[in-house]
Amino acid sequence: MHFWEGVTLAFQQIRAEKLKSFFSLLGVILGVMFLIIVVTVVEGLDRYVREDFTSQLFGVNTVTLTRWPEVNINVSREEWRERQRRPRLQIADADAIRSQLSIPARVAVESGTGASVVGDNGLTASGVSVRGASPSIFEIRGYEIAEGRAFTTQEDEAGVPVIVLGSETADRVFQEQSPVGRTVRVRGFPYRIIGVLEEEGTLFGQSLDNMVIAPSRSPIRSITAPRGFVDNIIIQAIDPDDLREIQLEVEGIMRVRRKLRPSEEANFALETADQAISFWDNISRILFTALPVLVSISLVVGGIVIMNIMLVSVMERTREIGVRKALGARRRDILGQVLIESATLSTIGAGFGIAVGLGIAKLIAAVSPMPAAVAPRWITVGVLLGLSVGIIAGVYPAARASKLDPVDALRYE
Repeated sequence: MHFWEGVTLAFQQIRAEKLKSFFSLLGVILGVMFLIIVVTVVEGLDRYVREDFTSQLFGVNTVTLTRWPEVNINVSREEWRERQRRPRLQIADADAIRSQLSIPARVAVESGTGASVVGDNGLTASGVSVRGASPSIFEIRGYEIAEGRAFTTQEDEAGVPVIVLGSETADRVFQEQSPVGRTVRVRGFPYRIIGVLEEEGTLFGQSLDNMVIAPSRSPIRSITAPRGFVDNIIIQAIDPDDLREIQLEVEGIMRVRRKLRPSEEANFALETADQAISFWDNISRILFTALPVLVSISLVVGGIVIMNIMLVSVMERTREIGVRKALGARRRDILGQVLIESATLSTIGAGFGIAVGLGIAKLIAAVSPMPAAVAPRWITVGVLLGLSVGIIAGVYPAARASKLDPVDALRYE
């Protein structure tokens, strides 16, 4: 009975003095709202980076051999100059890895550039990502064929001018018509279309479907990999447990090919998805370390405001408390009633903060490429924070109310 009485009194106070109640809860609302917005966006980004970004950039269970690391942060000018002097990767390096690797794996080369694609109907798609790659790239990247087929190893080795279109490129050039069997030109050279990829979506707001893929040894190499150079060599482990061993073997093969002594630093980069996103781990760790400090500032301010509001409320109800004590209410009854009222007020503020925070996070996800993921545990944390602030802020007013002398309280005007 005492619990629900305190809750009812809290709602009555909010109803009777809406503006005062709003400002008294503003600190809690802002603190919990900020908490929900930040953790929702950060966790959405974390899931996005780990599941979508890394799978698109590296593939699943892969080691990527590059001239220098894909992610470059805080690179000095001297280090950048050293990387520019490194020899480029070649198709011959991929062939050597494929033949010398003792562990079962898929090996693919991939090179890319940008160009316009012109259909045999005269329509053009501009800003297309043009890639020359090995046939195994479709398995490594997880590309699915929506229409037609992918090119084969025999077509790659023979350098046959065939091409697979991304769904957006196909729609822009051929609109509602089937492109399979027709021809497109890339930098003036004709390619026969043999397939169309299923829609991939976007990555940080950039379309993944405005692209074309042709065999690495086809004429596409003249613009993506001149003189046999390639951008990346991707090695995918058949068994995920072999990934570390594959990385060590590939490093050994490349050091031998480049005649590097054991004491010499490697003039190439080998990366897995886990290594590449270590920079994001540092960023998210900093955010989650700073978050409690920022949120606590708002909650402390909110708690002080709620404490002052409850002191005023106790003062206004001094005669009521005196009557209750005269009728037999104990100190703990008064203490519990004021604490319940304070905790209810703060929890209501936390509820508003959660609702507003989720709304803003969803709005951010809708109008920007930044994703948001609603984590139920953080909603629970927000409610518990509101409840805790209310209880802590209500301790002093509740103690003052419980210590009032009944006679003095009844005389209070």
